[in-house]
Amino acid sequence: MTGRPQLLFVSTRFLFPADSGGRIRTTEVLRNLLGGAFEITLVCPATVEQSQQFAGDLAKICDRLVTWKPPPPSAASQLTRLRHIAGALPIPVATDRSDAGRQTVASELARKPAVAVFDFPHAAVLAPPNMGDVTTVMFTHNVEAEIFARHADVATNPLHRWVWRNQWGKMCRFERDVLQSFDQVIAVAERDAAAFRRDYGVATVDCIPTGVNLEYFEYFGPAASHDVVFTGSMDWAANVDGIEFLITEVWPLVQAEIADARMTVIGRDPPKHLVALARERGYDFRFTGRVDDIRESTRGAAAYVIPLRVGGGTRIKAFEAMAMGVPVVSTTIGVEGLDVTPGRDFIAADTPQSLAAGLITLLTDHDRGRTLAEQARQLVESRFSNAVVGKCFESICLDAMHRKRGAVAARVA
Repeated sequence: MTGRPQLLFVSTRFLFPADSGGRIRTTEVLRNLLGGAFEITLVCPATVEQSQQFAGDLAKICDRLVTWKPPPPSAASQLTRLRHIAGALPIPVATDRSDAGRQTVASELARKPAVAVFDFPHAAVLAPPNMGDVTTVMFTHNVEAEIFARHADVATNPLHRWVWRNQWGKMCRFERDVLQSFDQVIAVAERDAAAFRRDYGVATVDCIPTGVNLEYFEYFGPAASHDVVFTGSMDWAANVDGIEFLITEVWPLVQAEIADARMTVIGRDPPKHLVALARERGYDFRFTGRVDDIRESTRGAAAYVIPLRVGGGTRIKAFEAMAMGVPVVSTTIGVEGLDVTPGRDFIAADTPQSLAAGLITLLTDHDRGRTLAEQARQLVESRFSNAVVGKCFESICLDAMHRKRGAVAARVA
């Protein structure tokens, strides 16, 4: 014990490898909190093998690790997800419930940490109904209900549309109830914070900027090539929708102008139907699956595309590309929540025609791409380092802790 206040950080996911936007943001926040005002205990599911394999990474984000054993993945777990359609909770929330997780969290809360941070609203299913005098903080990465609504909007299958609408209603209720029950909410975009205030009546919500690890993502600039790249977990529905949209509606227009254009999709678990779709159309697409280092797979690209039509929160991938100096073409949703300027920091495009035009520009006008890349790197260097984000997160937690202590003292006086 160091005498510093204790911060309990609860996650429903093991955080390594940090190969998704949520994991990247969380691990970078923790990395920049470590050694600061709080002593950090991370509570999450982990196998013995995971704890051993990533021991070095874990030591960089927490002072103490407490785990529970996760259930093994199985076909039965997929059937369980289907059964949750009829339940009161949204499917992703219901599947995060864990008796072992609840017991572990309750045991750690009994140690009376000063602050308990829950990562994503889903993690609230592990919390007891009453957390007493502990300052409770909910770290949101999106407006979760908005993601469901956007999936429903773009779904063409009537059954899929019904499922997304059904889940949207449940997520609205769950997200509202959870956020209202916490002492402090942290959002990753001001538009998210505004939505929480407006739609859920949450008063104590503050925003942190999105950051990027500038030491890791060093600038190498765009290549004079016909290569385009995308990075993102390909087991996330929003990314699957975006790449399918790229293949079916955008890439035919690119291919018509640049016959040797190549596309690399970097991210774990790409669906077989997407791989087959690109192959059937004769496109030069490469799906890498999970890679240890996205920098090497990105090097050599002349453009970075974010064709998202669904999503929420902010886009770490955009800042990573900008830090590396790969010029970005993105939909509005793809850079939503980021303080970036179209035409100066990236090319904005929301239709198949404008996305294709932006990509064609960067694949053929390499001077334009280099200028865009240099301007974007200057932006992230000046305003969006992860050290700044960590300090902001710490300050919000400290303010919430002092506010709660003041309220408790007034109550007992």
